[in-house]
Amino acid sequence: MHFFKCILKTDRRKVISEWQAIPEAVLQSRGSSWKRHHRRNLRSLRKSFSTGTAERLTWLFLDLAWKTLLPKNSSVWKGEKMTPEEVKDVIALADTNQDGKLDYHEFCKLFTSTADQCQKAALEKLEADTRMRRQQFGSESESAPKNALTQAVIPSAGTPQKTDLETTPRKADSRPSSRPSSARSRRASVSSTITMGASNIKSVKLAEPKSIQDWHHTSLKGCFFLEEDGGIMSLQYRLHILQTSTVYLTIKPLNLSQAEDKTSSWMSVDTALYIVRENERPEDSDLVCFTELRDKEKFGWKGELSSGVYYLIPFTTGCRLKRKRKIINKQAQLVYRGDNGELVLTKEFRSALSDIFEVIDLDGNGLLSLEEYNFFEQRTSGEKCDEEAWAVCKENFDTKKNELTRQGFMELNLMEANDREGDPRDLWVTLESMGYNRALEMVEACPFVVDVYCEVCKPKMKAVSLESGSKALSTAVYKSVINKGEAKVMKGNDNVIIYTYKSDARITAVIANKSNNKVTVHVNNEQSKNCVSSRGITVFAVEVPPRTNMVCQHVMPVNERQEWTYNCVESLMP
Repeated sequence: MHFFKCILKTDRRKVISEWQAIPEAVLQSRGSSWKRHHRRNLRSLRKSFSTGTAERLTWLFLDLAWKTLLPKNSSVWKGEKMTPEEVKDVIALADTNQDGKLDYHEFCKLFTSTADQCQKAALEKLEADTRMRRQQFGSESESAPKNALTQAVIPSAGTPQKTDLETTPRKADSRPSSRPSSARSRRASVSSTITMGASNIKSVKLAEPKSIQDWHHTSLKGCFFLEEDGGIMSLQYRLHILQTSTVYLTIKPLNLSQAEDKTSSWMSVDTALYIVRENERPEDSDLVCFTELRDKEKFGWKGELSSGVYYLIPFTTGCRLKRKRKIINKQAQLVYRGDNGELVLTKEFRSALSDIFEVIDLDGNGLLSLEEYNFFEQRTSGEKCDEEAWAVCKENFDTKKNELTRQGFMELNLMEANDREGDPRDLWVTLESMGYNRALEMVEACPFVVDVYCEVCKPKMKAVSLESGSKALSTAVYKSVINKGEAKVMKGNDNVIIYTYKSDARITAVIANKSNNKVTVHVNNEQSKNCVSSRGITVFAVEVPPRTNMVCQHVMPVNERQEWTYNCVESLMP
């Protein structure tokens, strides 16, 4: 945005509208994070043009461009310095009318076309790298039919979700390997086979304390958000226990359905809580416990916690919360013009906004505090609302007790629609950031609720950060597997150990590399039955840096009502 601030300000509506007019196709070709970045730029542009001078210039002189592209004594300037002739050539690319000046429209045209070229080149490189990696690691070719592990997550349109893994396991020689058998036999390897019963009838179930109604209780909501790279973002919480006490912790998906006989689609998503002791370095955090007992969709833990500060880190394996392919035949309408010509939110959009309000109303009091609203802003735009802006918000929208009401939240989104004169693109950025598709279905998010019961004292819980793939979480996950899982040393290499942990709902494997060299482990799940992996494919490879522990995969049943068998062979690649 520093580049845009070089533009002398006025004719503000025209310039902002030109920035808004970036083609929808360009926005759709990028992911939600790029759209949020575009939205932040638009907001910054509006802000910078709100206090402009009287000049009516919307172009840059060539000498001003030189000053922008050739900073003097800049310690942050990287790469080779450009000569004035090179700068002139760059400007000439955008100066389509050859007047020696770069107007805003010309800049936007160059910006979008260059971004398209960069994206195309990046996608081509990514696809080439993926093909090369698959060939090197010996997994399935892209042209091969999708196997059950993939189909369980990404079913083809109009095709019943029936997979090979739900029937009899294939024989070991029924599918040719991409490597000769003699090469496979020389590999250092380890295999694991675990058969889990249907519905897990014999497992130990989660049971509430008998006098729980007399315990001190606090509760906060949250949400898992699926990122473009497959990562999962979630709120993390700070828990303060004032006195040593028996504590009962639970986490479960939050049902937003209003119908008594219908539940939200994400209720089958697995959830867990990792409790770690506060530490300055996340990787040094001590894992205290995690929720491994289960009662239907609820996971919990009961035990004694000493007084002190802890962090509660929500977790889901990614086996069930995954990007799904679905053809949207008709995009939902968000706004329309009423009889008086004023914009109105559609009933469907208001319903989606009401659900979003429920998710971001963390304490469930029916109001949005500045802290709660800021988590929403951070997710949808990457920004935060300061105290001054919040004061303006409270003056213009319905509030109660200095907090935003549900009606005020509706008014806020209607104002955004009016700012764009009915153009819904900014509204779609918000919706997609919150996990909605163009049919207004929440398909890439899973709301949840965390409950903490304390027998002796009132627990204090607070949402502290919105993070994806945090170091503290990955450390907690592999520590839990190493502490409670079965260890198998790789045959032929004592420095590589495979830890396998099984619970009522999932199996998790961790690779521990104790050597001073990087190792690549080839993983084959082809003989598994009725299973879905967090990796999304049956055959893959994992590169583990020296002296590092790394999660290999999480595996869950496709159909919990059927028996499922985890059969995995890990082998070292040369």
